[in-house]
Amino acid sequence: MKSPRWLVPALLLVSMFTFAQSAPEYHQVNKFVLGGNGPGWDYLLYDTQGNRLFIARGMHVVVVDASTGKQIGEMPANGVHGTALVQDNNRGFFTNGRAGTVTVFDLKTLKPTGEIKVGENPDAIIYDPFSKHIIVMNGRSHNMMAIDPESLKVVGDVPLGGKLEFAAADAGHVYVNVEDLSQIAVVDSKTWKNTATWKLEGCEEPSGLAIDTAAHRLFAVCGNSKMVVVDSENGKIVATVDTGRGTDAAAFDPGLKLAFASNGEGTLSVVQTTGDNYKLLENVPTMRSARTMALDPKSHRIYLVGAELNPPPAGQRWPQEKPDTFTVLVYAPK
Repeated sequence: MKSPRWLVPALLLVSMFTFAQSAPEYHQVNKFVLGGNGPGWDYLLYDTQGNRLFIARGMHVVVVDASTGKQIGEMPANGVHGTALVQDNNRGFFTNGRAGTVTVFDLKTLKPTGEIKVGENPDAIIYDPFSKHIIVMNGRSHNMMAIDPESLKVVGDVPLGGKLEFAAADAGHVYVNVEDLSQIAVVDSKTWKNTATWKLEGCEEPSGLAIDTAAHRLFAVCGNSKMVVVDSENGKIVATVDTGRGTDAAAFDPGLKLAFASNGEGTLSVVQTTGDNYKLLENVPTMRSARTMALDPKSHRIYLVGAELNPPPAGQRWPQEKPDTFTVLVYAPK
């Protein structure tokens, strides 16, 4: 039996109120001061099997126990940007932006075991669990590469025409943010061919990218404080949501149906993704400079890294981190 027409708006209001009441609020639950001196940092990755954080820290990768904040390992690098893990064969991979290589390491011993030559300035790196390949985004040579984690050979080399940032994957596709062109490039993960390019209207310099594979939605975060939601089947922009300033990384929690943007201004944007209703729920205060993050999808915890900053030296563009202030912040829903 259909509800009376007068009752439908009331039911909608009740439903909206119930969601607002039940939507989790994020708050800081831990803080680990790692200390040390840069230069700088980039992506961090949560290890779901080992409960570890892999943090790209300039000239080395720092490995930290995610529960205690204790450093449990360190690997030398050459301008590292990101890390990817392949649990099935006990291998990890990280990009060396200065050397144009990817380092292979043993997940148990944290010892490097080899180097793979890739493109110029390899930046973001992910493991695509659908194609079972490591995906590398080369910023300066403007190409994406696919590496077979068993043979350690480059099996795909896809020119994408611009500066590449983060990527996300589903069954059959890899989606790559092209920062300087404000685009998402679509790559077929069977043929390793670029099959489509989608313009991100209203999005300047897209960096972080996350995906809801069940709902076929991509979440691209942009330098002009926006999150653009894109239909991964046709490239249509479904919604645009305001975020904090200085946005860099994106994440999606399939259990809570929330999307996140970590912002260098010192906030974490939490976005509702129920159905096709996208709304900023809160900008949680974090730490100025905490622009990259990792998500534990089981505990729903968010890990961010940042440091206190000094003004940039004369003639330089970027501020300098204060020694011994490098910190991991942990946030969880109430």
